[in-house]
Amino acid sequence: MEKVIAVVVTYNRQVLLAECIEALRNQTRTIDKILVINNGSNDNTENWLNHQKDIEFFTQNNIGSGGGFNKGIQLAYEKGYDWIWLMDDDGFPKEDALENLLEDKGEKLCLRNCAVINKKDKKSFVWKTGNYSGIDEVNEPIIHNFAHPFNGTLLHKEIIKKVGLPKKELFIWGDETEYYHRIITKYKIPFYTKTNSIHYHPASAYSYKNDWDYNSNWKMYYYVRNRFHILKTKFSKSPLVALIVYIGFLISFSGIIIVFQKTNKFRKLSFIFWPVKDALTNNCDATPSMILQRLTSSRKYNLIHYFQFQLKLIKGSVPHNQGPSMSKLKEAA
Repeated sequence: MEKVIAVVVTYNRQVLLAECIEALRNQTRTIDKILVINNGSNDNTENWLNHQKDIEFFTQNNIGSGGGFNKGIQLAYEKGYDWIWLMDDDGFPKEDALENLLEDKGEKLCLRNCAVINKKDKKSFVWKTGNYSGIDEVNEPIIHNFAHPFNGTLLHKEIIKKVGLPKKELFIWGDETEYYHRIITKYKIPFYTKTNSIHYHPASAYSYKNDWDYNSNWKMYYYVRNRFHILKTKFSKSPLVALIVYIGFLISFSGIIIVFQKTNKFRKLSFIFWPVKDALTNNCDATPSMILQRLTSSRKYNLIHYFQFQLKLIKGSVPHNQGPSMSKLKEAA
């Protein structure tokens, strides 16, 4: 029988991690191995993991969800598991989720995803899935062309062999989407949501229209920078299209700041210059601490320079960035 490994990435959420692990232990189809990637948690996570005899875990510095899933998938692949089941620590699968995902084992080159349902009401979809707002409305066993990595995402090792690993340098907010588009768009691998396989997850409450704190929201850097990496993968055969769509995104995002943000509008607009520049030069060196230091420093960026850069961006060329080579699968980690 083919072997399944569950890979869970965690950071400072030991209570939620324990809930997820318990759900994995109670699966009707026994999981052959549970692997936890601990991204440098400084709460009780490490101590708790040390007392779990049935869990294998790997602790590393916090290099974001991108680095966590990169390492988790790499280890699972190298250990020879056939199926790799991926999830964050803040969600958990229903007891028959894995059994139902594996109903058609013959279809290996296919990204399979659980239906991601609000863990509070146990009914509504967390993200848009087909034309449905809740699981009770669904009559079909499979919703084709919809999936939400990494929330109960099941991959066969043949997909890893073909596509490679997630990009750890993207850190957060875009790492899963870039990998998703590499699988389904670049390599044309089919994907779907299995509606009788449920993964419970917190509701998605964040909105970019809500006023965010300029001095502390370091994640916004990755949101802006990583969008270009996603588009380069999505439009891998048309780099100019990727650039044009990215410019459109920047214009729309700037408009959202102008219309909906209530504080530090000009500082937020001028800050965009940094992640855009790094995106176009393929610079992935920025860390959360670096971003926070720059956000909280007294240095202010000239808004005129921002708009000058937008004009240069429209007239400029697209840097060519090849994705990870399949012959360098191990080096990608």
